[in-house]
This record gives sequence, structure tokens and C-alpha cells, in this order.
Amino acid sequence: MSNIAHDYIEDYIRSLIPERKDHIKLMEDYAKENSIPIVHPEVAQFLKVLIKSHKIKKIIEVGTAIGYSSSVMAEAAGEGSQIVTIERDDNMYRLALENIKFCGFEDRIKVIKGDALEVLEGLEGSFDMVFLDAAKGHYDHFLTHCIRLLRQGGLLISDNVLFRGMIATNKLLIRRKITIVKRMRKYLEHISNMKELETVVLPVGDGIAMSCKL
Repeated sequence: MSNIAHDYIEDYIRSLIPERKDHIKLMEDYAKENSIPIVHPEVAQFLKVLIKSHKIKKIIEVGTAIGYSSSVMAEAAGEGSQIVTIERDDNMYRLALENIKFCGFEDRIKVIKGDALEVLEGLEGSFDMVFLDAAKGHYDHFLTHCIRLLRQGGLLISDNVLFRGMIATNKLLIRRKITIVKRMRKYLEHISNMKELETVVLPVGDGIAMSCKL
């Protein structure tokens, strides 16, 4: 559990999400069995509703892992969508390619292997949404390029921003996580006070920040 909401609330919310029996469900099971972090079920559902309601087609994802969230987003965005997702780990990159192909989304999802900041610096175009789900201590480093690549009215979704509640209170702080916590607090203060963005932080999953480019 995330320490963001009471366990019984998380359990109830997750019980309302229809259970899948496809390859995306197999990815969920694989991630759980191998302790690979993927988005929480309620975050995946949030992304699906957001993408469908805003008719989002062009997405950048920072942090592919095994390709779970990019597959969820590609399914929600539908035909003609374009997702660019970035992963630096060799093993995760390989697994993501396999999973995306198995789901039949290789025509919608382009996986780029490399350092996220270097890849973002080289990207051009105008995107409807950027989904940040990479190393939490580096979100602020990516921000300039995320804003540059977003169209006006586009959405920046930052995951894990409350980090098991440690961002909100020092009572939960683990000593070895102090640097990450300080950097995430700085990031949240930054995006909450930028004139270019309108931001709300939501206690969903491990915490989501949703920012609209003005």
C-alpha cells in the first residue's frame, strides 16, 4: 500500500476496476511477481479516463519499464495514436519491446533506449500529454523539455509525487530517501507556482500531479 490513502479505501477503489484477462493483465502479474514497479491500478484507470475524455493522441512517456503503462495508454488513445516512451535499462527495454509487440501496439508505441534527458533534448514536435514516471529525483531536470514539447492546453502528468507519504510529512521519512524527498518537494513547489502551468496534486496511487500548460 502507498500510505497515501487508507488501505480499505485503496482496496475498495481497486475492487471497482473491471478485471482483465489479457496480456496487460499478464504484465501486471509479472511485475508483481518480480517486484517491478508499474503504475498502480487506479492510476492506470485514471490515465485511461483522462486520455479518452481529452481525446489525447500524442504522448511522451519518461520511464517505460516493461511497457505496461504505455500499452494501457495506447489502448485508451486508440487508432492513430503516437506514444514515444523512453527507457535506459537494457533488460526493461527488451521486455517492453516484447510486451508491446505481443499487445499489438508496435505501430502506436516507439520505445527509445537512452538517457531520458538526452532523448528529451533531441525530441521535436507538439504533444498532447507527457507522463513522467521515471527517477523521482530527476523530475525537475526534465521539466523544461516537457513544457517545450507540450502543446498549449496539453497535460503534464507526474506520477509518484507523494512517495509513500514522505513528501507530505517527515514522520514517514526514511533517512536514505532524504535527497529524493527534498528534490520532489522542490519539484512540486516549482510546478505549482509556474505561470506557464496550472497544477493540482491528487492523492491517487502514490500521488499524481496534473499540470495543464497555459
